[in-house]
Amino acid sequence: MSEKKAAKSSTDNDLKSFSALVGPPPLLEGEDRRDYNELLARVSEAVKPADIFEEMWVSDIVSLTWDISRWRRLKENLITASTDRGVLAVLSPMPAEPGGEAYWVAKDWAARCPDTIKEVKERLASADISMDIVIALTVAAKIAEIERIERLAMNAEMRRNATLREIERHRATFGKPLRSATDEVVDAEFEQGEVQQIANKKAA
Repeated sequence: MSEKKAAKSSTDNDLKSFSALVGPPPLLEGEDRRDYNELLARVSEAVKPADIFEEMWVSDIVSLTWDISRWRRLKENLITASTDRGVLAVLSPMPAEPGGEAYWVAKDWAARCPDTIKEVKERLASADISMDIVIALTVAAKIAEIERIERLAMNAEMRRNATLREIERHRATFGKPLRSATDEVVDAEFEQGEVQQIANKKAA
């Protein structure tokens, strides 16, 4: 078996071990399990969990990191999906035919109608209005939802950082008795070596 295949096999076994330990990954509809597994493999490689506690913390870190990415992605998608609000806010004060024409233009924009998108961009250009203004008005219309999503992302980030600190404390606490135990072994071997040297000298 090649080194590349052996490494992949080892990674697959590690992922199965994690799944057995903490259950299936917390994915939503449309999210790719391969991307999640890649993140898990990269974090595991960076942290190198030494015991079951660190394995569980690594799983938490990956899940929280995935949440952070998810909330940021959802915020972007929310703004994109709500751009018709900004288009409507921009078009409403502009000259338009009677009968709520701006409303239907905004709806066609939301439906991604190519002709409407072209028309809106032309009208915005003629009025010297950039898409940045449309996005700003979109954000203003959805600011409450955006702030809630940002709080969720911030909470996930704070929890992830707290978990990382737990690993650091765990390793520091574990490191002290481990160092003491290994020092005792080294000292014992050194003393045994000295005794053997003295015995050898006497025998000589």
